[in-house]
Amino acid sequence: MHLTASLRHWRDVLLTALAPAIWGSTYIVASEILPPDRPFTAALIRALPAGLLLLLFTRVLPTRRDAWRLLVLSALNIGVFQALLFVAAYRLPGGLAAVLGAIQPLLVMLLAWAVDRRAPAQITLWAAVAGVLGLAVLLLSPQTVFEPVGMAAALLGAACMATGVWLTRRWQLPLSVLPLTGWQLTLGGLMLAPIAWLVDAPLPPLTPLQWAAYAYLSLAGALLAYALWFRGVARLPTVAVASLGLLSPLAAVVLGWTLLGQAITGMALWGLVIALVSVFAVQWTTARGR
Repeated sequence: MHLTASLRHWRDVLLTALAPAIWGSTYIVASEILPPDRPFTAALIRALPAGLLLLLFTRVLPTRRDAWRLLVLSALNIGVFQALLFVAAYRLPGGLAAVLGAIQPLLVMLLAWAVDRRAPAQITLWAAVAGVLGLAVLLLSPQTVFEPVGMAAALLGAACMATGVWLTRRWQLPLSVLPLTGWQLTLGGLMLAPIAWLVDAPLPPLTPLQWAAYAYLSLAGALLAYALWFRGVARLPTVAVASLGLLSPLAAVVLGWTLLGQAITGMALWGLVIALVSVFAVQWTTARGR
């Protein structure tokens, strides 16, 4: 019985880990294929079509009592988070933005301790700290520019995502994974629409490859990835889910190494190893805690 529960836990971890791994691939898609300087348009196209497809497929309405909670989660997990994410991405070097975003597990632990009165295990806390440090070693460089607006956006974005993960698990809305994902993507996409309209330039005529890239962002980067992510939020401890977010910048680094020839050597390689070990350590300690 115990073995079955353990195997079920690690299966949920692996499925949830696919979501940040897919999100990590969007960095290459955006930088190498998509039209430049249209971040909010990319976020809108990623979220809204996938959300509408899920709503058409599931045809499930939330209760009026839970509508305001769903709106809050949509803003935290999709709308506000995506806007802040792209502000940080365009103002900061990728390394600094990723390191600041990696504080999500620590913020989740802080929320659980301050509100739920659940103090994290020491080994889990130090594993999360090690993940941030490993990511810093991997991605930061002496030439990093500390731009205040971008740093504020990255920190607020991490706080939004951490709060969204914590509240999603805490509120336990009476919706299954697919309608919950569909409503959040749709409402979050509608929040992004006026920003994309006002800030970004109109799209130029798209090539077939760019159409395929936008389809990948929506179908894989939103529909599949967020469905797996919210499934994991419902089944795994919140700290474990937040820790898996470190896999997004790690996946981007590994894909850059394999596809673009961006070398990983010396201290950067050690940073990669430390970050990966920290993710595994958080999953292992939370599994034992359960």
